[in-house]
Amino acid sequence: MKIRKFILFLFIFLLIIIAFVAWMFFGPTIHASNQKYFYVHTGATYSQVKDSLKKNKIIGSNFWFDKVAAYVQYDKNVKAGKYKINDGMSLVNLVRMLRSAHQSPVNLVITKLRTKEDLAQKIGNNFETDSLQIINFLNNNDSVSQFDVDTNTVMTIVIPNTYKYYWNTSVTNILKKLFNEQQKFWNDERIKKAERLKLSPAQVYILASIVEEETNRAEDKGKIASVYINRLRKGMKLAADPTIKFAMKDFDLKRIYYKYLNYASPYNTYIHNGLPPGPINTPSVKTIDAVLNAPETDYLFFVARPNSGGLSDFASTFQQHNANAKAYRDALDSLLKAKKDSQ
Repeated sequence: MKIRKFILFLFIFLLIIIAFVAWMFFGPTIHASNQKYFYVHTGATYSQVKDSLKKNKIIGSNFWFDKVAAYVQYDKNVKAGKYKINDGMSLVNLVRMLRSAHQSPVNLVITKLRTKEDLAQKIGNNFETDSLQIINFLNNNDSVSQFDVDTNTVMTIVIPNTYKYYWNTSVTNILKKLFNEQQKFWNDERIKKAERLKLSPAQVYILASIVEEETNRAEDKGKIASVYINRLRKGMKLAADPTIKFAMKDFDLKRIYYKYLNYASPYNTYIHNGLPPGPINTPSVKTIDAVLNAPETDYLFFVARPNSGGLSDFASTFQQHNANAKAYRDALDSLLKAKKDSQ
């Protein structure tokens, strides 16, 4: 009887041990705490990963983590990445995820960026690489030449869109994907349209970046593009106000005063002929297509139309343009006077 009781006791004890071990391996023992993702940096050692998991209270015990890691040889196969931690996941699933480098993708959402520094900051905020490394890459002709661009035109490979990467993707591979998508964007149809305008894809992009700054009204983008295309064909200076803002790196300027027009910069289209050496922002696909589909006009000038919600008045002669400009100034003066009288 005593032997039976002992065997029963031993059996129950073993069951408890097995259940406990199974719980530690397969139970919901992982805690997401206040952070949703866990980052393993390139070159991190197994000890560093383990210590970071413990420090962030994702795991409660190094002992059990070591056991599982050793079984799947994760201790010899640490892989960098961004990993999503689900509260209540099992230790086995955590180690398997880390061992297989099953990362959570990073969405790089690019809309309108004005400078290389803006791009570097956006990438640096979302990836392992830092913004200084990125800007150094973008400012190095030897680095960017693989994408058929130089340090002035490198931003022309950026087509605004959402791009998926892994967090530890290198700077070179981030740019490679942007470049590959740019190559797909410039399909035969778009290239033929650019050729009809006697512009290269890069020149279309640069012109579109100016149009992007000039208006938010889709119905005016093609006409504004036609103004600048006509000026280029006639050998006139573009005299585009947005290029002054870019040259001065002062994007809050509301008015371009005469004193700014001689600002020394290759981007100042008031003093230099032709297009600036690079884009002044990353224009939307709609704006690029508006340039490619610009109507044939004889317009050489445009000015904001009074009380139109952002539309413009276009002119073929300087005399007509002056009349349009006077109408705009008069409307603006009337508006300012009305505001002053109401105070």
